[in-house]
Amino acid sequence: MRCPFCGDTSSQVKDSRPAEDHSAIRRRRFCPECGARFTTFERVQLRELTVLKKNGRRVPFERDKMAHSIHVAVRKRNIEPERIERMVSAIVRQLESQGETEIASDRIGETVMRALAGVDTVAYVRFASVYRNFSEASDFETFAQELRPPQGDGVDGVNED
Repeated sequence: MRCPFCGDTSSQVKDSRPAEDHSAIRRRRFCPECGARFTTFERVQLRELTVLKKNGRRVPFERDKMAHSIHVAVRKRNIEPERIERMVSAIVRQLESQGETEIASDRIGETVMRALAGVDTVAYVRFASVYRNFSEASDFETFAQELRPPQGDGVDGVNED
């Protein structure tokens, strides 16, 4: 493993243990060249995924890029980091287990949105605003209307005819 500080390739593992959700191995490393300490994670990868972009380009799937987008959406929300990590791992497992090596970016975005909707509505709207490219306030209003259950005129939200 290359040291992120000096680039030396002779780092040593000082400690290994499972991550909190047991989906990865957390390794504490030491670089004998510069003395830096850093952490790496080792995860199971079922298959190499390729993202098929809207413009037709194909790029390798990057778990960290998806995780970063989710972290931006949940920023300043009261959500435990472990829950976010479990959600990211579940999304990746779901994508890998679909049996396809090429996945459309739309499908990834929709999968992330479904996961966020179950965790935090505000994070869901934040992610959707970027993913669906909201450009005006009316886009938010339309989207928010879709989130609200229809209001009935009768008792307990049931329409009376």
